[in-house]
Amino acid sequence: MTRFTHPHATPTSDGQLDLDVLVVGGGHAGIEAALAGARLGARVGLLTLDLERVGEMSCNPAIGGLGKGQIVREIDALGGAMGKVADATGIQFRILNTGKGAAVQAPRCQSDRHRYRQEVTAVVRAQPGLELIAGGAQSLLLSRAADGRERVVGVRTEAGQELRAGATILTTGTFMGAVMHTGEQTEAGGRVGERSVEGLTQSLTSLGLTLGRLKTGTPPRLDGTTLNPERMEEQLGDAVPQPFSFSAPEGAFPPLPQVPCHITYTTDATHQIIADNIHRAPMYAGRIKGVGPRYCPSVEDKIMRFPDRDRHQIFVEPEGLDTDVAYINGVSTSLPAEVQEAFVRTIPGLEEARFERFGYAVEYDFIQPSQLSHTLAVREVSGLFLAGQVNGTSGYEEAAGQGLLAGTNAALWLQGREPFVLGRHEAYLGVMVDDLILTNPSEPYRMFSSRAEYRLLLRSDNADRRLTLRAAQVGLVTGERGLGVEAKAERVHQTLALLGSQRQGGQTLAEILRRPEVTLDSLASAHPALADLEPDLARTVEVEVKYAGYIQRQEDNVRRAARQENLALPDDLDYSLLSGLGGEAREKLSRIRPATLGAAGRIEGVRPPDVALLGVHVERHRRMKSAGVS
Repeated sequence: MTRFTHPHATPTSDGQLDLDVLVVGGGHAGIEAALAGARLGARVGLLTLDLERVGEMSCNPAIGGLGKGQIVREIDALGGAMGKVADATGIQFRILNTGKGAAVQAPRCQSDRHRYRQEVTAVVRAQPGLELIAGGAQSLLLSRAADGRERVVGVRTEAGQELRAGATILTTGTFMGAVMHTGEQTEAGGRVGERSVEGLTQSLTSLGLTLGRLKTGTPPRLDGTTLNPERMEEQLGDAVPQPFSFSAPEGAFPPLPQVPCHITYTTDATHQIIADNIHRAPMYAGRIKGVGPRYCPSVEDKIMRFPDRDRHQIFVEPEGLDTDVAYINGVSTSLPAEVQEAFVRTIPGLEEARFERFGYAVEYDFIQPSQLSHTLAVREVSGLFLAGQVNGTSGYEEAAGQGLLAGTNAALWLQGREPFVLGRHEAYLGVMVDDLILTNPSEPYRMFSSRAEYRLLLRSDNADRRLTLRAAQVGLVTGERGLGVEAKAERVHQTLALLGSQRQGGQTLAEILRRPEVTLDSLASAHPALADLEPDLARTVEVEVKYAGYIQRQEDNVRRAARQENLALPDDLDYSLLSGLGGEAREKLSRIRPATLGAAGRIEGVRPPDVALLGVHVERHRRMKSAGVS
């Protein structure tokens, strides 16, 4: 596939630097960025507004989900912390979509919000080479790079301190230029109890970067002791919970007691109260200009966009073992407090609810991600990397994955090493980065399995076999862990060979296993060699056999795509001179400048005829070059 390079030359050593890598923001992206950089031997500083809120779960107390659970497994396969912390602090584990195919099944856990923050902070503090620094970034520090362009060399804090670093990674989440909305009330801040970051927007725009405005929201939190579970459906976790981490310790899992969630629904009365007060919602009143997440709409959006629906599902989720607070998933809202009280109390089980915190919306600045390279470095400004919601994504998992990649590439860039870039056929992380850069989303980007065209190859069960060896080669995980994955892969291979060679009743065991009603466990009773296979390997083997034809087809598609993907577009190609190219395609190709024909074809607004025209031009260019014609 495509060979990527860093967009800027490695800077010469500067003895005046305080750090190799400075990460700005202590959320999920910042944590993984800082940890990855430190694992690669960089001196890393993590600058955060509040040392007590590192790794805060600002919205729902959960990790994983459709598309997201696969990302968590990939983060773990690459040596990241999120999966291990989720395992240590989860209070309900479920595999979603078990009634569907293996490609779209995904792990999810309900987390203890307080314990998650404590656990991940302990991981950060224990990482050698990583320093936590309290404070906010006021502006970027600049110098001139060797090519004459401006280069970022750290930040100036709000206290006036200069923190100088070889590479700076912004992971500011929803805090940059942030404003919180509840009804007619507004307040500067990216999260309740925390102020916004004001100076960085000006620094970024002064560098010529294009910013936009997005919006997110959160639901009210209720006192769980005032809710009536008898009026709701109980939702239990899996009888045999499965961990996120491939290196989960053997023994009793999960380590914490498990608790149920509950399901309830909005009613006609709920909808009527919201409709009667929709003019007081900041988005509908025109006070919010940012675009909200399409796939996580506010309850007022649900009511107005889907008037034919007589009810909407709500999940009542506990926030932890030592608190009575309940998170009301599905009721994100920024309506006034008194309206929230009125409509929430029309929902079965919530009639006597006492509010711990009202819902609110947050509007914030983000960088249009088409300005990044696949390393998550800003293409036009040396020394600056971006990760997380500042790139226009939503969700802890998407942020953490970007953070890991940005931290890795920042360290590799400073060390003069090749970048670490994952392809769409290799990881959901590769799909996400490619989507962000080439489609430049105009609304908060959320990962779904449907975004991955090779999703049967990118299952959560095989993330370690896909990625851990590459991580070991780079230095993100130990060589010992890499050898362990090699041994696991060999065990899977040997079991598949056994199933393909041993016969029973005139058929191979693999042919028998392909029957829908047959499982590996049922075969193991008659074939002892299959009986001692670990449960996670048994699941992998079963999927590899039952979906063998589909897997082979996707692998063939990857090879075909590679031929187009690898067709390099000339660096000096002037798209304005190509007749027949669509106007939108010409503008976006000139601005984004994709490296290959495959990348060009994934840019929004570039049509198949445009790709065909480019292919003809590249082939003509290749022939002329071979013939010595300039």
